[in-house]
Amino acid sequence: MNEIGAAGSGTIKKLAGPPNTGRKWPFMTRSGGEAPRSMSLTIYKYVLGETFFAFLIAFLFFFFIFFVNQLLLMAQDILTRQVPFYQVALLVLFALPSIIALSAPFASLVGTLMTIGRLSSDNEILVMLSSGLSFRNVFFPAITVGIVISLIAFVANDILLPAGTLQFRQLYRRILVSTPALEMASNSVIRFRDTVIVTGDVIGNSINNVLIMDRTGDGERRLIMANTAELRDDGRDGLSLDMTRAFIQSSREISREDYDYAFASSVRYWVPQEDIIQTMTSISPREMSSVDVFREIQRLSADLDIRVNDRQNRVSSLGLALEQNLREGPASGDWNRRNSQLTAFQREVQTLENMRRDRTLSLYRLEFNQKFSVPFGAFSFVFLAVALGLMAKKSGQTVGFIFGLIISVIYWALLLGGQTMGVRLGTSPFWSIWTPNILALSIGSILAAVKVFR
Repeated sequence: MNEIGAAGSGTIKKLAGPPNTGRKWPFMTRSGGEAPRSMSLTIYKYVLGETFFAFLIAFLFFFFIFFVNQLLLMAQDILTRQVPFYQVALLVLFALPSIIALSAPFASLVGTLMTIGRLSSDNEILVMLSSGLSFRNVFFPAITVGIVISLIAFVANDILLPAGTLQFRQLYRRILVSTPALEMASNSVIRFRDTVIVTGDVIGNSINNVLIMDRTGDGERRLIMANTAELRDDGRDGLSLDMTRAFIQSSREISREDYDYAFASSVRYWVPQEDIIQTMTSISPREMSSVDVFREIQRLSADLDIRVNDRQNRVSSLGLALEQNLREGPASGDWNRRNSQLTAFQREVQTLENMRRDRTLSLYRLEFNQKFSVPFGAFSFVFLAVALGLMAKKSGQTVGFIFGLIISVIYWALLLGGQTMGVRLGTSPFWSIWTPNILALSIGSILAAVKVFR
């Protein structure tokens, strides 16, 4: 050690460095004065725990929002119909997987921003950098949290959601049969298998101005109108309407000019449970697993290919007939039919184009992509959250929470916009659904490359 004299008493000792023992000290600088970019397991565990804790707080917030929006309103409507509380609780339980799948990605974004904001405001990131550590000590724990949350959200969306939906539908059917007033609402249209019921004002079990259109098993169409009706559980696992001052008109499918009508002071109309169940058995692609959705896409694609080929053959035959007619000119026997042939050809071409943009198939393809994009949005959010959090000189949990909410709203708006464009404009399902994730991942990766990996 060298001694340097100073004004006053005593000396100041300048440390020349550790003895040359052959090993590197944690804070020893490399050539050029650049600090080593090392990883610390202790700091990794610390940041990981902080991120998970912030994620839980954000998850509870989003869980409550979606819970109120999707469940409490439904539960309140059911409770007003005197449905037993335990059945309402089961409905809420079976609907939880959908809320978990929606809440997890947004919670990962907000939780990560809150964690980085707190570390920045408390100067803990500055201390890590001053100790020779790199931004990787913050980045990699957050990535770990994003991967874990994405997997949990995917399991909830792909496995738990279809199972919960199936149980939800079965329980709701039992509630509907045992509480028939649940199905009827004021000024509404209720469709069963072969029945359409239009209601006026509903007060309790009493309905004013009822209109029923149905079709019997022998092909007879009926129209029933009544001033008032009372909804009952008829004891035969179905719904019954006891109507007063009713008018009934019936006609055959073959000859609609031959019809009968009658007036009645009271009529009982019965809707069997089989018709009610059939209206609720159709499952949307959102309530199916990704494997089932993929299989349905293959089936729909095969059916569409068959229909498109048939329509293409029809268009080709019409086109050839029209071409031959125009080539032969007035000498052709079908010359006077050329305008009708052209109209038929144009109509078939337009039908073919509409057929190729099959709406049902587009919905299934959009949902298949969404089953992966929404859960793994947590992973792409982490890149963006860490980069934005590190870009801020002074931040905090409140600022991170606010920025997280803003980004969540933007992401949700882009996702809904992509779904609308995919259905109405026929844009690519992949780009319609994955664009928000790609934007978040790209922006986050660029900022992280500048800040974290420099």
